[in-house]
Amino acid sequence: MFLFDNEADLAQDREDLIQVLRMRFGDVAPGIIEKVYEMNELDTIERLILAAANAPSLSIFIEELEAGDGSFKLVGERFNPIDSMVEGGSTGGEEK
Repeated sequence: MFLFDNEADLAQDREDLIQVLRMRFGDVAPGIIEKVYEMNELDTIERLILAAANAPSLSIFIEELEAGDGSFKLVGERFNPIDSMVEGGSTGGEEK
């Protein structure tokens, strides 16, 4: 029974990741979707859900996707999803 639960969690997390990517960045390349479906570590997929939700660009998300298991570096302005919406990019905390 545990194996079935784990597989169900993996399938749901994969779908969640793909949906977050589509909501944030539009169409997702088939190669990215294939990589997501090849993943078998819940922790990695959950980390990538956070990366997809916070990365200001698809290219930054792809860097995280390619980082592999065990990577967790979602810090700093690099993962500020609002930064790309603000005219002129990062202000470094200063008002213009």
